[in-house]
Amino acid sequence: MAWGMSGRGLLDMHFNKRQLPLLAMLTALTVALSLLIIIPIPATKGFVTLCEVGIYTTAIMLRNPGGLTVGALSGLLIDLLSGYPEWCLFSLIIHGGQGFVVGHLTHSDSMRPKQLIIPLICGSIVMVAGYFLATSLLFGWAAGIASIFSNIVQNGLGIVVTIPLVTSLSRIRPQLFNH
Repeated sequence: MAWGMSGRGLLDMHFNKRQLPLLAMLTALTVALSLLIIIPIPATKGFVTLCEVGIYTTAIMLRNPGGLTVGALSGLLIDLLSGYPEWCLFSLIIHGGQGFVVGHLTHSDSMRPKQLIIPLICGSIVMVAGYFLATSLLFGWAAGIASIFSNIVQNGLGIVVTIPLVTSLSRIRPQLFNH
């Protein structure tokens, strides 16, 4: 079964060994950016960060497995380093899925802002729904519902920063993008 425009399925994804150092740097950058600004949300025992900027930018630039990898690893590391270990596994899966969806839905000819909206909204839905379910499982439905607003804000901010960043990078350095 083929996935998307590229004809590559989920099981056909493979790492380009030359991209591993880049993926490591983008993961570290995403973690550093996220740890720079952490806004705690006491009602959900969680927090808001800028991790979407790194995940979305990587997913758009490198597609998959880059979006999946940076999303999963940065989500896990942010939770470990910021003192929220109970979220590690959830973040690994949720942010990995978020990065995968954006990388999967982004096409090589879609660097214009209007063409990025649908993939970014779909990735945001994965994240908001994932954390709603995880928060509900850990702390009850009321906390899960309370998490929705802050996660929408986090994703909205991520989209607002990512779109101009990606459009600028695609003009300045088109070779950065996996075509």
